[in-house]
Amino acid sequence: MAETLISPGVFTRENDISFIQPAPVEAGAAIIGPTVKGPVEIPTVVTSYNDYARKFGVTFESGSDVHEFFTSMAVKNYFQQGGNTCLVTRVVSGSFTSAESTNIEKNTDSLINSFKLKTIGKGILYNNGTNGSTPGPTNAGQSLVSGSADNVRWEITNKDENKGTFSLLIRRGDDSHNNKIVLETFNNVNLDPNSNNYIERVVGNQVQTISADGTQVEFTGNYVNRSNYVYVSTVGAPTLNYLGTDGVTVQTDSAGNSFSGSLPNEGSGSFFGAEGTVGGGANLYDSIDTNTQGLEATDYSKVITLLGNKDDYKFNIISAPGITNADHGTTVDSLLSLAETRGDCIAVVDLVRYGSTVTAVNTQAADLNSSYAASYWPWLQTQTGAGKIVWAPASVFIPGTYAFTDNSAAPWFAPAGLVRGGLTGAIQAQKKLSRSDRDSLYSNKVNPIATFPGTGLAVFGQKTLQSKASALDRVNVRRLLIELKEFIGNQADTLVFEQNTLTTRNRFLSAVNPYLESVVQRQGLYAYRVVMDDTNNTADVIDRNQLIGQIFIQPAKTAEFIILDFVVEPTGATFGG
Repeated sequence: MAETLISPGVFTRENDISFIQPAPVEAGAAIIGPTVKGPVEIPTVVTSYNDYARKFGVTFESGSDVHEFFTSMAVKNYFQQGGNTCLVTRVVSGSFTSAESTNIEKNTDSLINSFKLKTIGKGILYNNGTNGSTPGPTNAGQSLVSGSADNVRWEITNKDENKGTFSLLIRRGDDSHNNKIVLETFNNVNLDPNSNNYIERVVGNQVQTISADGTQVEFTGNYVNRSNYVYVSTVGAPTLNYLGTDGVTVQTDSAGNSFSGSLPNEGSGSFFGAEGTVGGGANLYDSIDTNTQGLEATDYSKVITLLGNKDDYKFNIISAPGITNADHGTTVDSLLSLAETRGDCIAVVDLVRYGSTVTAVNTQAADLNSSYAASYWPWLQTQTGAGKIVWAPASVFIPGTYAFTDNSAAPWFAPAGLVRGGLTGAIQAQKKLSRSDRDSLYSNKVNPIATFPGTGLAVFGQKTLQSKASALDRVNVRRLLIELKEFIGNQADTLVFEQNTLTTRNRFLSAVNPYLESVVQRQGLYAYRVVMDDTNNTADVIDRNQLIGQIFIQPAKTAEFIILDFVVEPTGATFGG
């Protein structure tokens, strides 16, 4: 109710501005591709390789052998080279669903669930139970026959009928009762929707799906998922206000049954009913063609559309290892379109499958034209998490090279050469490029990966796929522009709806000029000039509610061609001091 000010005095009022707006998901690199497990088609941030392994897995069995997807190799290399955060989006082929908990039985009715859980990740890998009523087959020590390090089981402990509370444990699927591996513990949870410890509120109950137009993730459920593994799908018997007004008496339902009967029995169980097989019939490593790691090009379409949402996802590199222009040209075009439309990232794309020639590589590069993309060749040999020596495309390694450059120098330094272009994890190249090979590739916009005796493998080029000769045909200049646009754009965001006055313009200049000067000092620019004054903000511009700024820059160029003249002089010649 508004106060009416009549006589002098002090009036206090509340103004709640604490509402939290969701921030965009930020990561250095975005890696798209198949994974062993995890959420399907939902971009997920991982902060380390161990975090990735926990959420998405590493190796899988197929055809009596153990394999690893390019996605896992790329993420591992990225973090080994100093990457901080990575946005991973799992791509699948066919139907994948979550696994559901076996019955978490009520005290009074073993056929009715006190509540149900579902796995956040999807695929049959999460199944370790046989049906809804009982856990899966067990070994001695009550370990699950189908339990593995990649799935989970649940356990109810510490039930207190006087308070209506219990503990929920999420355990690793391959543990036993004698040797429990507890991944998460939720203590003192209850089934009372009015309580802060209500199980849906504590564990989470949200399901994420992609919107009909494919541009954003939509949420069903009121409570953010606090668990990394499961969410509450239903609560079969809520106990609203479990204790009476005296704080002691356990309440009853409309039939006169005590709420304590709704609490789950202590015990453990498993998960069942998920669909979706990983790796079946997949063409892997050097065998990929139109079938790439069990996927087709069209399987990537929805994910690429989703990552075009710049408001929700921030990253500066994007890669889809296993996709080549020769076999999946439409998908590569979509990646280039995504990078160009967003204007804040560079796409690292592969051109050809394993075993191709220099001529074939150059032919594919000629079809592409974008300063927001770069390509590297040849394929490289590496070791999987299972110790298997395999061949992988350059896009598995290049995001890591970019990350190393960012950490050791700055984005506007070239991610190439013997100082910053080394390739961690690569054993050897498919082809040891001669000087003429490197010349041919570089003149056709392909960055060669060179092999030097005693030095090893190194990226020896930094061209974008832009056909026209300009400053933006170099990776370091494109990444410089991305960095500048990000910072200056963020400063301009604060000016929207501000007064179009000298004070507002000066506030912008006072933030941007020192930043650009720091870039000069850090060897990113030769010179710059920022104009936001009456010359470009005339009365007519102001009347149209516009504020115009111009940023003129001279990007620093890299020394790619070093010329050293050795002059032999006759005996007795003197050298100038």
